[in-house]
Amino acid sequence: MKPLPKHIIVFFLVLIGLSALFSTYKLREDKPADISVSQLVERMREGRVASIAVSGNDITATLTDGVKEQARKESEGSVVELLTAYGISTEDLRSVDIRVEKASREAYILGVILPTLLPLLIIIVLFWFMVRQLQGANSKAMSFGQSGAREFSSASKDRVTFQDVAGAREAKMELMEEVDFLKNPKKFVDLGAKIPKGVLLMGPPGTGKTMLSRAVAGEANVPFYHISGSEFVEMFVGVGASRVRDLFNKAKKSAPCIIFIDEIDAVGRQRGTGLGGSHDEREQTLNQILVEMDGFDPHLGVIVIAATNRPDVLDPALLRPGRFDRRVVLDLPDIEERLEILNIHAKNKPLEPNVDMRQVAQRTPGFSGADLANLLNEAAIRTARQDRTSVTMEDVLDSIEKVLLGPERRSHILSPKEREVTAYHEGGHALVAHTLPNADPVHKVSIISRGRAAGYTLKLPTEDKKMHRRAEFIDDIAVMLGGFVAEKEVFGDVTTGASDDLRKATRLARQLVTRYGMSEKLGPRTFGDQEEMVFLGREIHEARDYSEKLAEQIDEEINQLIGTGMETALRLMREERASLNLIANTLLEKETIEKDAFEALFKKPSSEPSAPSTPKT
Repeated sequence: MKPLPKHIIVFFLVLIGLSALFSTYKLREDKPADISVSQLVERMREGRVASIAVSGNDITATLTDGVKEQARKESEGSVVELLTAYGISTEDLRSVDIRVEKASREAYILGVILPTLLPLLIIIVLFWFMVRQLQGANSKAMSFGQSGAREFSSASKDRVTFQDVAGAREAKMELMEEVDFLKNPKKFVDLGAKIPKGVLLMGPPGTGKTMLSRAVAGEANVPFYHISGSEFVEMFVGVGASRVRDLFNKAKKSAPCIIFIDEIDAVGRQRGTGLGGSHDEREQTLNQILVEMDGFDPHLGVIVIAATNRPDVLDPALLRPGRFDRRVVLDLPDIEERLEILNIHAKNKPLEPNVDMRQVAQRTPGFSGADLANLLNEAAIRTARQDRTSVTMEDVLDSIEKVLLGPERRSHILSPKEREVTAYHEGGHALVAHTLPNADPVHKVSIISRGRAAGYTLKLPTEDKKMHRRAEFIDDIAVMLGGFVAEKEVFGDVTTGASDDLRKATRLARQLVTRYGMSEKLGPRTFGDQEEMVFLGREIHEARDYSEKLAEQIDEEINQLIGTGMETALRLMREERASLNLIANTLLEKETIEKDAFEALFKKPSSEPSAPSTPKT
């Protein structure tokens, strides 16, 4: 329930206070006792009344002993007539001092005007509040079609420049031309050049698209309007188009400036394709964006920057020259860019001298800028939780695993049998990865639960890769199946712990055949055209462009790849059984094996360690 405004609460408190004051106005401690007219007449006959004061209809009698009593008369007659009617003689009346008092202004107000005026005043005040509320609702209704774009001034303390954005060197070079145009448009106009009025930033989530757009505004020292694509679309048709017009009108008044539309795929999806269902409001909003981007003068100084991680679903009309004709791709950072990003986010964090940011950058391939910021933030949180004042290398390395796999679950206690199965399962992954030449090296093996995994084997590449060879994929399949094969070879049975490995291995084998053209039997071609259909949830629809006979051959090829991986893993298990037992026993003893300790296990003399407690069936 929404709380009442403060001014309404104050008004009611004052009203209650005034009511209490008025109610106690006549409740004084010396208030005369009430008597009837007959009792007053009786006291006068006894000669006990010294004086009488008449005020309106009230008769206040002061007795000879000083006590005051009060009676009331009818409003039509006087007090003399009343007493004479009761048989009081003229002599008795003359012996009593009778005074007729005039009603005071305060009493008149309290007794006559205030009872009528106060309810009227309350009605007027309530009516005034109702009118104000209606005016507020009316103003909101009138502003329904106005854009909710947030304006960031270049003079604010949150100003961002290219120095605050690490990595993305090529993207910053592309955007520097936009900055030069906003700073000095005459240089381009004199040469007959038209600066691109639309820039589309494309890249995975967390790669710094929003940060780069703000950096352009900060470098050019111009206003920056930020709005999300989903903020245009409403239930009522035409509201989104109205908001687009309002946004561009604001921008033209503030030119030169930058309009940043985040997640433009929310409103810029292809029209008439059925993606997301038919939606007239979205299509009208998109049409208005197209018209506005064509309508304003290219020399005006309004640049539209949009960001999306789904450029494949955008309408072609948005991407044609004259609209978003400059496209800047932001990839995941390489090791040098990750090092720069880590150094920027580590500026305000007290680090121990042993924290090696290059080692952290080497252990975080595939991390985006947002992931790296989250990594150091988790390390700082871990440090604060342990009541320490500086972040250690252990904090950072633990945070890497937390970001990748989830938090440790030491309370998730496995039975001795489950610990043994998990140790051989992870040992199987680690042994195959260490032995095969094209697999990534093992950095850590653990049987401590993290996230949904009972244990994990952390493999990291020695360098960033943009392309992968078929031999690497074949070895990866064998590594994925290493845990399954180890369980079956050692215990003669398998568990559900290998289900995720089997799913990943099957998916990779299918991609080798249907997407990468790496099947020796089916040749260099792809099979099926996958499209993401967003209608009821997330559903991947594949348009089959091959026959049923080829579908059988695809399944046979996938089975062959899985079988080859199984045979490779099984051969290594039997050849290196002593190493497998050594890894498993070390895990059961220490729970975690780091890279150096893991590699040292293979340098020891090959003595047959103890076999598992459960014999093979």
